[in-house]
Amino acid sequence: MRTIRFMLNGRPVSAEIAPHHNLVELLQNQFALLGARESCGQGLCGCCTVLVDGVAVSGCLYLAAFVDGAAVETVESLAPGAALDPIQQAFIDEGAFQCGFCTPGFILMARQLLDENPDPNDDDIRHYLSGNLCRCAAYPEIIRAVKRAAAMRRAA
Repeated sequence: MRTIRFMLNGRPVSAEIAPHHNLVELLQNQFALLGARESCGQGLCGCCTVLVDGVAVSGCLYLAAFVDGAAVETVESLAPGAALDPIQQAFIDEGAFQCGFCTPGFILMARQLLDENPDPNDDDIRHYLSGNLCRCAAYPEIIRAVKRAAAMRRAA
């Protein structure tokens, strides 16, 4: 076991980890953060997306030890108060989910996309989100949600 220290959703934390634990295990087991979900276990579906120092990573493949000294953001950080983040609200407004299992990963990837490109077109969105899979096939709604979120962010 080893102790790591990092910023989690804007606050300093520490955790005791085993060398083989991945980031999803750490977030779920020690911090009760369930937004990042392990699905494929191979970094292919995007359900386990977490931002580490502002960059999206596959939490199922990312060893927990690697976040020592880093800033980690999960989907839970987007709405700390009563108001939802514009991306979350846009996903609701557009019905951009069915079962919701993949939604946190899509939302974090959309956030990273909109931080880099505030006005993406459909092709930009498709390309950027190509590493995320929705087994319910809500892709048209997801594209509309990202475009709505972009408009909401620009208007704010």
